[in-house]
Amino acid sequence: MIKVGVIGYGYSAKTFHIPLIEASEYMEIVAINSSQKKLVREQHPNIAIFDTAQALITSANLELIVITAPNNVHYSLAKLCLEHGINVVIEKPMVTTSAEAQELVDLAKKQALLLSVFHNRRWDGDFLTVKKLLKNNQLGDVRYFESHYDRFRPTVRQRWREQAGKGSGIWFDLGSHLVDQAINIFGLPEALTARCLPLRANSQTTDYFHVQLHYENLEVVLHASSFSAAPNMRFRIEGTKGSFIKYGFDPQEEQLKKRISPINSLYGVENEENYGHLYTEFSNAAIETERGCYTRYYLEIAQALKLAGFNPVNPADAVEVLNILELAGISSKSGKKIMISTAKNDERLK
Repeated sequence: MIKVGVIGYGYSAKTFHIPLIEASEYMEIVAINSSQKKLVREQHPNIAIFDTAQALITSANLELIVITAPNNVHYSLAKLCLEHGINVVIEKPMVTTSAEAQELVDLAKKQALLLSVFHNRRWDGDFLTVKKLLKNNQLGDVRYFESHYDRFRPTVRQRWREQAGKGSGIWFDLGSHLVDQAINIFGLPEALTARCLPLRANSQTTDYFHVQLHYENLEVVLHASSFSAAPNMRFRIEGTKGSFIKYGFDPQEEQLKKRISPINSLYGVENEENYGHLYTEFSNAAIETERGCYTRYYLEIAQALKLAGFNPVNPADAVEVLNILELAGISSKSGKKIMISTAKNDERLK
């Protein structure tokens, strides 16, 4: 069994990482770092609890550490883990700058350790469905790809993600998912144009974004709003053979919040009413959503550690995501299109 430690006991740890690791037959959580010692002890009585991340890293004899702390400490914690010879999984986004991300990639390579980022929405059922449609050429040559993550949250809440600070706001939170999915399919764009704004009353960080990724013969739009009370479109894809439109979110997050086990036969299965539709010149067909499978991530992490398998999320991909996140910020502030190939590292520091 792979002995795992978890740093942080907030939403992502409790909703995603801990249930998914506990569902794995190859991993065992033996240590958690959290200030909520009483709560952790009540829910995990047989797991060692550490007051500080450093104590967990240096004392727990771990093979893998999962970092779920706030984004602005990902870099320092991951670096400490790698320096102590421990493999690392980091909750997305990897860190808050592409320079920090590349430094961690280089350190992991030097130490011959696994470094991975939890871009779990690669295993959303709707995204797997989109990839299948494209692989089967059912849309022809794609010319327009629109990806949304809209919600109705018009009031600012007292959470670190909604306060001012490095790595806060929905562009780094939700945008990192949408960027990762887009470049997973299409690769890096030639250029981008972005609007990342605080639109809610008293908002201190980005709560709206509309980002255009410009490719040759293809436009990709990534969009999120905090004011969407209507049914939420997830994907709209237009190609030379037809169009695909999908509403509703992947069910896995809600299932995990309800403590439905990832090994339950209904886990990751979407209701038929939320199936997307494929439109062609002569037909309109509902497309059954592929079963979502976040469990694949930690299965592949285990295989990478024990069987020399592939890292499910190459950290170089996460560096590219950070690069896009940063350049979108530059575009939003300047009001200009940013060419990806000619973007300079020093531009990101202005």
